[in-house]
Amino acid sequence: MTIENQTIRRNVGIFAHVDAGKTTTTEHLLYESGRIRMLGNVDRGTSQTDSLDVERERGISVRAAATMFNWRDISVNLVDTPGHVDFLSEVERSMRVMDGAVLIISAAEGVQAQTEVIWHALRKLSIPTIIYVNKMDRIGADDKRVLGDIRKLLSQQATPVQIAKGTAETFDGTYDLWDTFPARAADQDYGSLFNAAQAELIETLAQTEEALLERYLNEGVPNTTALHKVWKSEFQALTIRGSLFPVLYGSSGKGIGIKQLLDGIIEYLPAPIGQPSAPVSGVVFKIERDKTMGRMAFVRLYQGTIRNRDTVRNLSQELDVKVTQIRKIDGHKSEDVGLLQAGDIAAVCGMQHVQIGDILGSGESIPAEAKLAVPLLTVQVHWANEQDYPLVIAALQELEDEDPLLALQWLQEERELHLKVMGPIQLEILSRLLDSRFGLQVTFSQPSVIYKETLCQAGEGFIAYTMPKPCWAILRFKMEPLPLGSGLEYHAEVRAEDLLPQYQNEVARRVPEALQQGLSGWEVVDLRITLIEGQHHVWHTHPLDFVVATPMAIMNGLHQIGTKLLEPILQFRLSIPEEFGGKVMSDLVIMRAKFEAPSQQGDRMTIHGRLPVATSLDYAVKLGSLTKGRASLSTFFDGYEECPSDVIAERERRGVNPLDTAKYILSVRNALL
Repeated sequence: MTIENQTIRRNVGIFAHVDAGKTTTTEHLLYESGRIRMLGNVDRGTSQTDSLDVERERGISVRAAATMFNWRDISVNLVDTPGHVDFLSEVERSMRVMDGAVLIISAAEGVQAQTEVIWHALRKLSIPTIIYVNKMDRIGADDKRVLGDIRKLLSQQATPVQIAKGTAETFDGTYDLWDTFPARAADQDYGSLFNAAQAELIETLAQTEEALLERYLNEGVPNTTALHKVWKSEFQALTIRGSLFPVLYGSSGKGIGIKQLLDGIIEYLPAPIGQPSAPVSGVVFKIERDKTMGRMAFVRLYQGTIRNRDTVRNLSQELDVKVTQIRKIDGHKSEDVGLLQAGDIAAVCGMQHVQIGDILGSGESIPAEAKLAVPLLTVQVHWANEQDYPLVIAALQELEDEDPLLALQWLQEERELHLKVMGPIQLEILSRLLDSRFGLQVTFSQPSVIYKETLCQAGEGFIAYTMPKPCWAILRFKMEPLPLGSGLEYHAEVRAEDLLPQYQNEVARRVPEALQQGLSGWEVVDLRITLIEGQHHVWHTHPLDFVVATPMAIMNGLHQIGTKLLEPILQFRLSIPEEFGGKVMSDLVIMRAKFEAPSQQGDRMTIHGRLPVATSLDYAVKLGSLTKGRASLSTFFDGYEECPSDVIAERERRGVNPLDTAKYILSVRNALL
């Protein structure tokens, strides 16, 4: 570990539910640190990190944006992430490469659905986190209620290090609990609140270690010297380990609390570790295209050093790539710095064919990724002019390169293009991007839900592909269902003399492809497939025989065993005025929701439960109309589960069904007339 890495750098992500104030907070952090001289505005489209035309027009962040600043002689790489659930994939990729996080919560709206999703992912990755309660000046802001929500829905270890001076229109800043209370007469109304909050902070700390508890019992609230040298130092160590989560308050729109947040980033979030002299180990987490530089890969380097003109090993693709330039990106600007060292982030140019998620050098230091984004809808793309067809394909392939979850499906024979998407806002943004960036006019079909299939029971799939000659491939699979959410497991239990290793490798590559379309046309998931028999022929077998045979054996097994349909499920939290309770619960029953008994809070009801995506696609609009906008509905993906027997959802099969063996063989051999 180098002194440089320990002392002069932080890698921090800004995360929140949409409209909690991430981009405004980022703008004020840049301004207060002296990085920019004039404040931009999200609503006017002049913020530093909203660079796309559609971001400036809509006033929302669509892509994660990297910027940087210095504070207290420490360089901070800051990534401002989107807040809308439709762009969760950007959040997912950014989170993987952060050492620390600032989670912003609106003081008026409190903890929302996206907040919970992000929080659980941050905890899964053990990323130290500051909780910043923003918009304290808003009507309806309530710091005590929000803190209660945070402790109830996120963590009991959320620990305020400030108290707010007023709320809503009276909010005027904060008192730092690590300082002594001001002696000014104007502050005396908050004296008792300050003392109680400071005592609670010390008590929380005292409970983490026996020596601290004994000291607290003997000395009570410490004096200023002990507060900083002992208690604050201990608190910083616990936050950096992710055991406690400091809570700060502010109003970013008015610039209140920004300096304290800057200090918090330096004091409560960890520096990266890594040896510049070690072998290279890094990960690509973002792809962008620059008009001048072309394709740029954003790389977080965990170990080693990369310089301009170095050759680096792309471990994921097993090839060597040449670096032409290393650029630091700062909002709309970038500069060639020529060097990327352990612990830092930069855009690397010249690495052709590199993809998001690729590992550079060694993979030993790379952290796991948190899977947040699961596209639940699919759409077909339509273009205005026939001559635009190849241009639309190229444009969507470029956009898929930047967001792999789009999973572009190009059906050449049918001249169809299909995408997977998160929701309607993403579709709107895609349409605007295709227009502004590529000059293409496209529309999308009505979104349809992505179902899946799984096995009804255990069984076998078999194929003896020996005709028409020359060919020879015999395969037998044991196929077993696994618990929901398990994915695909593949094993081979055949001897090399019966089936050569190169043929076995070909079978292993083809099994996931063969499962993309089950009996009802949907991907087959949550199963274990074991190759228990395999034969090749010394003279007649060609490697492509197993490309043909594997899907036929898999489909034979699915046909013999049978599959059942799985549908995506949302977890929801619904808050409504009591007068609408009966109608809303009736709607939930019709939508096949499963929910707990409502809880009462004043004149409002809160309902928690789960409901299918398919039955609730338009319910948010209907609910808003029913309650005149007085309802609050929060949802997030909660996995797939088996459909009721009366639900039928079939998708038209693409290509020839391997169950029609003769026709399928001819199609694979390109001999189908």
